[in-house]
Amino acid sequence: MKVEKFTLTPGFEISRIMKGGWQLSAGHSEGNQQHAIEDMFAFVDAGITTFDCADIYTGVEELIGSFRKEYRTKRGIDAPIQVFTKYVPDYDLLAKLTKREVEKVIDRSLLRLGVEQLDMVQFSWWNYAVPNWVETAHWLKELQQAGKIKLLGGTNFNTLAAKAMTDAGVHINTLQVQYSLLDNRPEKELSAFCQANNIQFVCYGTVAGGFLSDRWLDKPEPMPPFENRSLIKYKLIIDEMGGWDVLQHILQTIQQIALQKNVSITNVATRYILQKPCVAAAIIGARSQAHIADNLRVFDFELSSSEMATIEKALSEKKLIAGDVFDLERIKDGPHGRIMRYNLNS
Repeated sequence: MKVEKFTLTPGFEISRIMKGGWQLSAGHSEGNQQHAIEDMFAFVDAGITTFDCADIYTGVEELIGSFRKEYRTKRGIDAPIQVFTKYVPDYDLLAKLTKREVEKVIDRSLLRLGVEQLDMVQFSWWNYAVPNWVETAHWLKELQQAGKIKLLGGTNFNTLAAKAMTDAGVHINTLQVQYSLLDNRPEKELSAFCQANNIQFVCYGTVAGGFLSDRWLDKPEPMPPFENRSLIKYKLIIDEMGGWDVLQHILQTIQQIALQKNVSITNVATRYILQKPCVAAAIIGARSQAHIADNLRVFDFELSSSEMATIEKALSEKKLIAGDVFDLERIKDGPHGRIMRYNLNS
């Protein structure tokens, strides 16, 4: 099976399934570094050549940098990968940022990844009430013009913020957003804005931390404490969109389509998002190569218009999650905000 590709700009093509890096960061993974590097070889060989990471994913940029070195040593060529990293300044430092401090973090990412130019920097900002984020975006644009960054993107910007950045003359190629069968906040306003401005979605949470899978079909509702923050995060989304019974009906609907196509619920959930407007790629949170084959099955089929309509009929039973993209998560003392970690870049 061949991995679908998406051309972001002429000469810059990404795989429509991207390997996520969050699960490899310290605190999420205690795995062996060499095993992680071997897994990266397997992903690339399978055609998943685009990796997502961040400056705040502790140890992941360095891990990808080590993989690049080993690939060059073993195969005599540079690894054919595209790395999407992020610039996520600490919440407590937002009002104090200077261009030099921004450049230091970008230089650190260059050093960690072992490259002279970053493929993509996805800019994130915790608090719009701290107004110098547009100025910070301009500093990143200046670093792009200086050759340190190839493409700029955004992470978790809502429609007003994306418009403000665009109006200020900072073009972003991508927006990384949470987008799934359960969380379709990008469809409210952001999708139309992005279509009009040639901005593509890179989607995380497409399988809701694993809740959109055969594992949870016809299972009783889980109760806290949960084993990790990912389950807490997406269980909150389930509660927002109508609860466990609504999830079960969605899973049952997807299972019927999955059985007809001989694929998994996860495959159908991912394929659905890949077929939505503006979607360039979906990030899979795979720690290892064990699930590569199953993830690639998303490219074995397409959902027909009638199948998309069947899914959307089931989705019509859920509640509309309040606000635009990431608005709930920005409420620092709310249930979604309380699980965030705001100061990881120092």
